[in-house]
Amino acid sequence: MKKRHQKSLIWFRKNLRLEDNEALWEGIKNSERYLLLHIFDEKDWQENPLGIRRSSNIKLNFEWQSVLDLKQNIEKKGGKLLIRKGNPVQIIQSLLEEYNFDGLFAPKESGTEEIQDEKAVEELFIKHKSVVHFYAQSTLFHEDDIPWPIGKLPDIFTQFRKENEKQTEVRDLVESPQELNNSISVNQNIEFSDLGIQKIEVDKKSVLDFQGGESKAWQRLSHYFWETDQLKEYKYTRNGLLGESYSSKFSPWLALGCVSPRSIYYQVKQYEKERKKNQSTYWMVFELIWRDYFHFVLKKFGAQLFQKEGIKGKKVDWKWDLQLFDKWKNGETGVPFIDANMRELNASGFMSNRGRQNVASFLVKDLGLDWRMGAWYFEHQLIDYDVASNWGNWAYVARVGNDPRENRYFNILSQAKKYDGKGEYIRYWIPELKEIEGFNIHRVSLVNEVDFEKLDSIIPEIYLRPVVDMGKWEY
Repeated sequence: MKKRHQKSLIWFRKNLRLEDNEALWEGIKNSERYLLLHIFDEKDWQENPLGIRRSSNIKLNFEWQSVLDLKQNIEKKGGKLLIRKGNPVQIIQSLLEEYNFDGLFAPKESGTEEIQDEKAVEELFIKHKSVVHFYAQSTLFHEDDIPWPIGKLPDIFTQFRKENEKQTEVRDLVESPQELNNSISVNQNIEFSDLGIQKIEVDKKSVLDFQGGESKAWQRLSHYFWETDQLKEYKYTRNGLLGESYSSKFSPWLALGCVSPRSIYYQVKQYEKERKKNQSTYWMVFELIWRDYFHFVLKKFGAQLFQKEGIKGKKVDWKWDLQLFDKWKNGETGVPFIDANMRELNASGFMSNRGRQNVASFLVKDLGLDWRMGAWYFEHQLIDYDVASNWGNWAYVARVGNDPRENRYFNILSQAKKYDGKGEYIRYWIPELKEIEGFNIHRVSLVNEVDFEKLDSIIPEIYLRPVVDMGKWEY
C-alpha cells in the first residue's frame, strides 16, 4: 500500500473478531481515521422457497450476541462499532456519500450473493475514485497458496487434502490491534428490538450453552483443549450425540468468524507441542481442511452448487412434497433416530455431525425429497450455518456434489445401533418413548404387539406407523 488513507470504511462481515483479522489490521494500519461497520443483512429476513424466513430466531440471536461481543471488545480498545440492518450495498453507498471514504477494507466471502455484494460495493468505491482492499481470510489455507487455481480445483477431497498437507503452509496469524482510538464515532446503532425477532434463551436440553462472540469462542477453545484435555480423544468421540464433550463444537463461532481456522490450527500445534500429538489432533486439522475444501468448491462452481442438478449436472426426479417435508422438519416421521435429531435442531439450533448425515440421507434417499429442501431448512435453523459447508455437504449426500461414491446409503437402524445402542439419545429427546427398553426404542413399529401390552396406549401413533417401512433396515 503506497500511502495511508485519510478515511476508510472497515466492514465486518463473517469476521466478527479482533484476533487474526487481516482486513481489520490492514485497515487501521493504513488509515488515519476509519469507521467500523457491521450490517445485519436484510436477506436473512426474506422467505426462502419453503416459505420460511431464511434465518430463525435462534440463529439471529446468536449473531446478535456475536456482534454485541465484538462491539464491547472494540470499545475496550477505544473504538466504536456502527451496527445497521438492511441492504449492505445501499447502506454502504449512503455512508460513502456521507463520509467520503477513500478506502475500503473487508473480507472476501465464498457465497454467490456475498460476492455480488462485494462487486457492487467495489463499483461504488471505484466510481468514487476510492481504493478497495478485500482479504481472503475465512479458510485455513489461503486461496493464493493452494497448488491449483480455483478453476482447476480437484473434484475429489482426498487429492485436495493430500496435496495441501504436503506443500501448503498455513500463513501466520495477524496481530490483534492494541487500540482503536482513531475509529469514527457514529451514534446511530440499532438495538435488538430493531431486528424484529424474538429474544431466545438457549434450551436447557442443548448440548452446550451456545452464546455468540469471540470471547465465548476462546472460552470454548480453552475449555476443550486446555482445561479438560478433550482434544486428545476427539477422533474417537466426535461421532457422539449427547453431552458437551463429544466434539469441539467450534462450528457456530467459525461460521460467523468469531474465531479463525488459523487460530484453531495454531492452538492445535501448541497442544501437540505441550501436551500430546496423536490421531485426534490430526483429525481436528483434517476437519478444518474439509471446511476449506467446500469453500473452494463454492468459489469454483458458484451458483451451480445451489441448482437441483448440483455441480455434477445430475438429473434426479426429486419430489417436492411439503406435507412430507414438514414431518421431517418437525421430527414427526415416526423414525425415532431421525425425529430425535430434528427435535434437537429445532430446540437448540445445533445437531451433531452424525445426526446431520443421517437426517440428510433419510430426507434424500428414503423420502426422495428435493435435497435443497433440507439445505434450505438447515440454513434457516442452524446457528453454525456456513453457506459452503452446508450446501457442499447436502450436495454430497444427494450425490450431486463431490462424493465419488454413487451408492453411499445410511441404514438408519444400523446407524442407531452403532451410535445409540441403548437408546439414551432417544429417551433424552423423545421422552414419550422412554419406557421402551433397550434398542427397541429405535424400532417401535417392528416390535411384536404382545410386547406392548402395557405401553401401546401411551405410544404416539406415529411411532407405530412411521412414514417409511423400517423393516428394510432390519439386519
